[in-house]
Amino acid sequence: MRVSFAGLELTNPVIAASGTFGYGVEFEEIVSLEKLGAIVTKGISLEPMAGHTPPRIVQTAAGMLNAIGLQNVGVEDFVERKLPAMSRYPKCKVIVNVFGRTTNEYVGVIDRLNDAEGISAYEINASCPNVHAGGMAFGTDPYSLEELVERTKRVAIHPLIVKLSPNVTSIGHMARVAAEAGADAVSLVNTFLAMSIDAETRRPRLSNISGGLSGPAIKPIALRMVYGVARAVEIPILGMGGIVTAEDAVEFMLAGATAVQAGTASYADPRATERLAKGMEAWCKSHDVEKVASLTGALKTANSQ
Repeated sequence: MRVSFAGLELTNPVIAASGTFGYGVEFEEIVSLEKLGAIVTKGISLEPMAGHTPPRIVQTAAGMLNAIGLQNVGVEDFVERKLPAMSRYPKCKVIVNVFGRTTNEYVGVIDRLNDAEGISAYEINASCPNVHAGGMAFGTDPYSLEELVERTKRVAIHPLIVKLSPNVTSIGHMARVAAEAGADAVSLVNTFLAMSIDAETRRPRLSNISGGLSGPAIKPIALRMVYGVARAVEIPILGMGGIVTAEDAVEFMLAGATAVQAGTASYADPRATERLAKGMEAWCKSHDVEKVASLTGALKTANSQ
């Protein structure tokens, strides 16, 4: 079940997605963290962020909308209080999702994290649709994305993963921009910009009006994007978007992902990530797959031999 990803050796390809798993340690009484390949923390900013006012989550058909607004404790508190607890689970890699309103803020967060122990990689959040500055503003503009990746890569002492936005005309093009600017890997996809309206009150159901759509509803689109990006760049891919079952995860790997992230599934089942890891191992055994890594990019098409 081991996979190699951007210089990291993971015990299995299942990773808890950012924003759905707290800072990792909050799940230790529910999930056997040692059975996960890695966790990605909530987005960490230079200073604490309160996020948007409620309501911030709305259930939708086959998914959910969220507009949390990147609520987090800030990099200093994260390093001092949250990160040390994860040292109890050395097999589970810690990937820190990094957010800033400006490029300088991203660089500042990474500068501080470089001094901390227990971090394996950074995931640059260039795709959050729920903030008014930063996030998707970088991920939808190739010039801004190029500058962001170049500057953060320059200071990062750990592998740099760039989380891409699906809210673009060509995600393959944005992946190439990230790769050429120095990204060690990309993760995709983040949520799709969407909204929900209450017909009775004639008001938006989210305080932020719009939010990010995730869950099984987006899986076919996310899968197609992973397939396309795998043919656009040579750096590894973290695939995500509506993964609930082991078969879902296998599909993303066949499309070209080296590992997968599960997010919204944890809201419905807090043990979803652990269940996925066990399910993938069982799937590989039942299908005579000796190494799960062999699934990456193994999709058979009409042109396959």
